[in-house]
Amino acid sequence: MKIYHNLSDFKKLDNAIVTIGTFDGVHFGHQKIIKQLVEKAKSDKGESVILTFFPHPRMIIDPENQDLKMINTINEKAEILKGLGVDHLIITPFTRDFSNQLPEDYIKNILVNNIGTKHIIIGYDHRFGKDRSGNLTDLKAAGLHYGFTVEEIMEQDIHDVAVSSTKIRQALLVGDVSLANDYLGYSFSIFGRVIKGDKIGRTIGFPTANIFVEETYKLIPGDGIYAVTVEMSAEFKEDSESTNRLPTLDSGLRTYKGMAYIGQRPTINGMTRNIEVNIFDFNQEIYGQDIKMNFLKFLRHDVKFTGLEALTVQLQKDKEATLDYFNR
Repeated sequence: MKIYHNLSDFKKLDNAIVTIGTFDGVHFGHQKIIKQLVEKAKSDKGESVILTFFPHPRMIIDPENQDLKMINTINEKAEILKGLGVDHLIITPFTRDFSNQLPEDYIKNILVNNIGTKHIIIGYDHRFGKDRSGNLTDLKAAGLHYGFTVEEIMEQDIHDVAVSSTKIRQALLVGDVSLANDYLGYSFSIFGRVIKGDKIGRTIGFPTANIFVEETYKLIPGDGIYAVTVEMSAEFKEDSESTNRLPTLDSGLRTYKGMAYIGQRPTINGMTRNIEVNIFDFNQEIYGQDIKMNFLKFLRHDVKFTGLEALTVQLQKDKEATLDYFNR
């Protein structure tokens, strides 16, 4: 899949089969639409194109509202779309000027002159252009003029997409990663860089890697303890006797079992929300390393213990519960 971060970088195609959307989560509902897109491109001997936007339009139109969090970062979304067989992904910078285009200019300049659209698959309720005044009727009329066809995504499918996205966000916010993963069709993940912490974990036998997530718009699950797998580069020495390392995904990645913590560490009167992971059977220094955590199961809520001794006892129980999950 070819990725373009600006429409000006895209070379007009002879037979572009296009769909448009934010596709946050790229869940089962989205995948149904994308499969339709890819199959249509193959049957028409064309090339599949997804036009998406970053930042999310609501972040620009309503910048004061900081409540909107995305299931995927833009890079995570691109990686998932690549796996679905899409030919081209155009990530258009969404700005006020972009949103103020007249619908007819949007169709002519972007869909026709820039992309070369011959067929567009779009939702019945799709809106575009200044004040979101353009609609499906406008697209169909323009198609007759410019020579492209419009395929409407059924209302029920659009409803399912919207409901699924809402349910995924709601599930993640309360820690129900199992339900979220059922809707996604894959494991929700967090990608970030290992940074230095205060190293309290290692003093009680549970060293953790502290994770910094650069993208502030990324949705973080509810506070608590989770069973996770951790993916990281294999470019460091490791204990070959490890019994908790999972099979290598490819030549450059290793995957480990572990348990993640999200919360403010109330037992030590923490003031900031942390993301930490205890990687089982692993004792390498990985500061500065980029890692990916895949969330598999919620184990318990975050609570305040009487002290580090009580916390240590509970962490041992958490580890046993995590290993039981992996060994089930």
